Amino acid sequence: MQIGMIGLGRMGASMVTRLLRDGHECVVHNHTPEAIARAVALGAKGAASLQQLVDSLPAPRTVWLMVPAAYVGSTIAAFEPLLSPGDTIIDGGNSWYRDDVDRAAP
Repeated sequence: MQIGMIGLGRMGASMVTRLLRDGHECVVHNHTPEAIARAVALGAKGAASLQQLVDSLPAPRTVWLMVPAAYVGSTIAAFEPLLSPGDTIIDGGNSWYRDDVDRAAP
């Protein structure tokens, strides 16, 4: 499986480590280049921008967000023009579940 991971704090970096260890391919992005470099050293592919992350994944894409709840909405909004029908965004952070239910509604 190929997956894009946004947010390489404690939880996101741990998820990438486990995914890589289990043979999955990860394309990673974070607001700090140092966090990207640490994941690349483990075998992930780094992306300097959201566009580069999207371009590095085959369709249909799976993008997993591990960002603080306060940034989930703006991160999803930044992805909207970049993703295509059939792509999936997983909110793995600590946001309120109702926000995700409301975002998923047609």
